[in-house]
Amino acid sequence: MPTPLIPSYDSCFNPVLKALRALGGSASIQELYDKVVEQEGYSDEVLAVVHEPEKSEQTEIAYRLAWARTYLKKYGLLENSARGIWSLTPKGNQVEGIDPREVVKTVRSLAKKQDPKVEPEVEVSAEMNAEESWKQELYQVLTQKLSPAGFERLVQRLLRESGFTQVEVTGRTNDGGIDGKGIARTHGLLSFHVLFQCKRYRGTVGAPEIRDFRGAMVGRTDKGLFITTGTFTPAAVKEATRDGAPAIDLVDGNELANKLREMHLGVQTKMVEAISIDHSWFEAI
Repeated sequence: MPTPLIPSYDSCFNPVLKALRALGGSASIQELYDKVVEQEGYSDEVLAVVHEPEKSEQTEIAYRLAWARTYLKKYGLLENSARGIWSLTPKGNQVEGIDPREVVKTVRSLAKKQDPKVEPEVEVSAEMNAEESWKQELYQVLTQKLSPAGFERLVQRLLRESGFTQVEVTGRTNDGGIDGKGIARTHGLLSFHVLFQCKRYRGTVGAPEIRDFRGAMVGRTDKGLFITTGTFTPAAVKEATRDGAPAIDLVDGNELANKLREMHLGVQTKMVEAISIDHSWFEAI
């Protein structure tokens, strides 16, 4: 099967600016990704392509959008906060459209002036990958070093740290993919039962997997949670929130990584803002 045609990073410059304007001038990476996908109408085939499957769960589209954000930031149209929120600069607010060739030429010229010995593409790539390198290392730990049972225990611990009670890992066969259950509490007053599925997927989770999971939920709970190291296709996201059907919350690899970092579960942030992966922590699960 031929590889689907994926837009180049520079052709994403204007879609990123357009998406940010539609979102009110600022957005998280996920919000920006979703809006660009919605506006550009990328096919499921294109969205399913993963960039370096052995190293990361990141899709090729997400990878190229990251390049686009970095170039636009260096060009002075975007800025990002410590919380990972991207926003238009005053200059970015004033432009309706840009010439991608001019952006690439300017950014490469600036990089060359800063350090003539370093290739501009290398310099830009290093900055872009600085934030994502720890996630790639974590992805490899979760998908290559951690056993399926270990991953289930990790999810169990994560849910407990997030306020769930009575979290059990069932992992029974022929159970529609249900890996466990727990009780989520809201403000210490309300509670509801949740069934969860946790899968170490390499690639994307589609709508069929969501439908199978929901089928196993029917009559047992009104709430489901699907956690994966991979990503979800737009069709899967749509299926998870389909009107009239039990709701299923989705946590992809990127959100999982951020949550583990937030909870300090095997992911440590040093004072110099260098993030490291504690391999021994995962091996002990």
